[in-house]
Amino acid sequence: MAGQNQQQLMLLGAKESFLIISLEKKLEEAGLNNFFQALNVDGINQGIEKADLLVYYLETKETLKPDVLHYLNERLIETNKGIILIGEREDTDNVTDQMHGDLIRKVFPRPLDTEAFLAFVTEELSAESLELKKKRILIVDDDATYIGVVREWLRGKYRVSMANSGLRAITWLANNPVDLVLMDHEMPVTSGPKVLEMMRSEEATSKIPVIFLTGKSDRTSVMEAVEQKPEGYLLKTIDREKLLAELDMFFRKHPGDII
Repeated sequence: MAGQNQQQLMLLGAKESFLIISLEKKLEEAGLNNFFQALNVDGINQGIEKADLLVYYLETKETLKPDVLHYLNERLIETNKGIILIGEREDTDNVTDQMHGDLIRKVFPRPLDTEAFLAFVTEELSAESLELKKKRILIVDDDATYIGVVREWLRGKYRVSMANSGLRAITWLANNPVDLVLMDHEMPVTSGPKVLEMMRSEEATSKIPVIFLTGKSDRTSVMEAVEQKPEGYLLKTIDREKLLAELDMFFRKHPGDII
C-alpha cells in the first residue's frame, strides 16, 4: 500500500474482519503503510521480517493459542520489535499476562480511539526511524536467562536480536544484516567456532565480525577461542558497564556498517 512513510505496520487478527479492513484504510489515509496477516505461526513467519511494528486486533472473547503465543513472543524478541494490542479489557489482559511486558508498546481499548491510535503509531514509527540508525547486534547463546540479561543491557543503545542456537543464528544471518555477532563459544550441537566457520564459508556472512563469549577463563580455553580468529572474546562474567565499554571501543574502531 502506498504511503508517505516507508515503514510497515503488520496487522494481526484471527481474520481480516470488517473492523480490521476499516483500520487498514484509516492507516493508509494517514500515509502509514500496512498489511494484514492471520495470527498463526505461518502468518507471523511470513510477515514479521518486513514489519517495523505489529498491531494485534483482538475480537471479543478471542484467545491466543499457546503455540502461537510462544512463537510470537520468540519472534518479537529475536527481531527486537514491539506490538500494540487493541481489544476489550478482559481480552487484552489475557494476552498481556502471557507476553513479555517490554514487547507491548501500548494497549488500546475498544471501541478504538482512532485519532489517538494513529498519533501513537506515527510517533512509534518516528522513534523506529531513529532506532534504525543504531548499530545492529545479534546475540547467540543457548542459555535463555543469560541471553535475556545481555539483551536488556544493550537494547537501549543498540538494535539487538537473539538466536538460541548456532543453526538458528546461521539461518537468521542469511536474511538479516548485522554489524556484530556476540556468540557463546561453548554451545552444544553447533558450537561457536563451528558457526564462525560456517559464516566464513558463505560470502554473505564472511565479513561479519564475531566476538566470542566464554564462561572459561583458563589459558587453554582462551587460546582455543583466539585460534578461531574472531574480532575478540569476552568472559561471560563481564558486567554491564564493562561490556558497553568494550562494544563502544569496538565500534569506534569499526565506525562504518559492515554490511
